[in-house]
Amino acid sequence: MPAQLTNLLPNDTIARLERLRVKPNCHFTNRFTGSHQARKGGTSTDFADFRDYTPGDDMRFVDWNSFSRLHRPYIKLFHEEEITHFLVLIDGSKSMRFEGKFQRAKELAAAFSLMALRHTERLSIQCLTQKPHRLLPCTGRASMNKVFTFLERLDEPDDTVPFEIAIEKALQHHSGRGIVILLSDFLTFGSLKRSFNALFSSGLEILALQLLGPTEIDPDVTSDFRLVDAELDENLDVSVSGDLLQFYQDHRLAYQEELASLCQSRSGRFLSVSTESTLEGTLFDTLRRVGWVSQ
Repeated sequence: MPAQLTNLLPNDTIARLERLRVKPNCHFTNRFTGSHQARKGGTSTDFADFRDYTPGDDMRFVDWNSFSRLHRPYIKLFHEEEITHFLVLIDGSKSMRFEGKFQRAKELAAAFSLMALRHTERLSIQCLTQKPHRLLPCTGRASMNKVFTFLERLDEPDDTVPFEIAIEKALQHHSGRGIVILLSDFLTFGSLKRSFNALFSSGLEILALQLLGPTEIDPDVTSDFRLVDAELDENLDVSVSGDLLQFYQDHRLAYQEELASLCQSRSGRFLSVSTESTLEGTLFDTLRRVGWVSQ
């Protein structure tokens, strides 16, 4: 029986992930050899189209057969493969300790990283804390063990930093256009609009994945209780009523709609999942169904 490659993902899940890739909506790419087709012509051997010749064009790409028939020069265009930079950001705030959210974020980060490395994308990972933990850019299957080790060694969150400050710190150490995978519960007192603006302005397509615990989605409370704010360490005594629970659900759903709108207006996507769902169900069912990943 082969040794387990990481405690974050079963070996059979890793094998299935190697057949998947993230599907971008946009084409934020860098001018390096990679596996995403560029929108403008390149220099590969895959023919794309013709266009009129203009002075200064490379004469090697003139289609002389067309010229001999039409007596008008045309330039042959080719597809060029470009590289996408994947930035994986993990929320390291205190609220992520609740109901396995941080552990699930690490598992999903490992899964997205595998998809990127399998397709020769350039990958970097950061955990958003007061003192950020960073995995410097890497590429290729040879980097898999380095990614697993980095993620396995991330400690449980023990501090809090305003979300927009954490994002801006992360972007100070990032270069390259592409995709940002944002793994968070988004239970923050920071400015999400400012955060998403910063990511979008950096040439990153936002894929925001909200992780919530089952009792955050459907609180099972029947008596008075005390709420403790994990971020600010503040307490609030609450008397339960049906109206209060309905107000909570209305607010939660409205907040998710706001997050989705913030992403969509910046050409990004948003999805909320429960940590109660299996990792495999999230990866191979939910993410494929909503079009985030494909074979």
